[in-house]
Amino acid sequence: MSRLVYITGASSGIGQALALQYARAGWCLALVARRTAELQSWAEAQGLKPAQYAIYGADVCDIASITAAGRACIAAQGLPDVVIANAGISVGIDSAIFEDLAVMQRVYATNNLGLAATFQPFIAAMRTRGSGRLVGVASVAGIRGLPGHAAYCSSKAAVISYCESLRGECRPFGVQVVTIAPGYIDTPLTRENRYSMPFLMQPEDFAARAYATIEAGTSFRVIPWQMGWVARLLRLLPNALFDRLLAGRPRKHRQGE
Repeated sequence: MSRLVYITGASSGIGQALALQYARAGWCLALVARRTAELQSWAEAQGLKPAQYAIYGADVCDIASITAAGRACIAAQGLPDVVIANAGISVGIDSAIFEDLAVMQRVYATNNLGLAATFQPFIAAMRTRGSGRLVGVASVAGIRGLPGHAAYCSSKAAVISYCESLRGECRPFGVQVVTIAPGYIDTPLTRENRYSMPFLMQPEDFAARAYATIEAGTSFRVIPWQMGWVARLLRLLPNALFDRLLAGRPRKHRQGE
């Protein structure tokens, strides 16, 4: 029987590229997004057979909504072999501006609580079965904080730490936790960035490498590998030198800019 993968944020960008990668590898798909009509149109355009996929409408910011989607998947398609918590948002903030605190709250609700809520319906069942892979999509931005990116960088740093904690909790039960930290991928999330994006990847290239990483059960990987070395170098830089290098760098757009 075909294996089943559950992917959030499947209507665009990385999530859509991952869905296509898994479909071409012969997997059945459980696809989650708010924009279900767009996702349905995309699936039909790709020639996916109705028996190969199911679509679940959910908002990862809403814990009741996203956990209900997970339970619906189990009831309709069975327990997935792989769950990919991919849905996320990126927006710049200025902590001196009161209104941006609400933006930060939304980033955390999506990128952190939404990720944990995505996994929640599957963890106990996977532990009982003794197998499964939970995949958290973090970011290379989670390795070091960038000016103007406080919400996004801190949320992705939390994804890395959360998945590391969860990995230790699930390992005794045969369930693997994989953390993938993308560099710059050419998606709607990055196209409005007003700074250089070294080693920019196309989504389909990222998806192929991510698929191989997940299949190998690798615990943590930066994709592409070149950004992994950049991140390691930045992590080792003394704060004074790091701050000088980042001085004057264009910042991420704030909401509404």
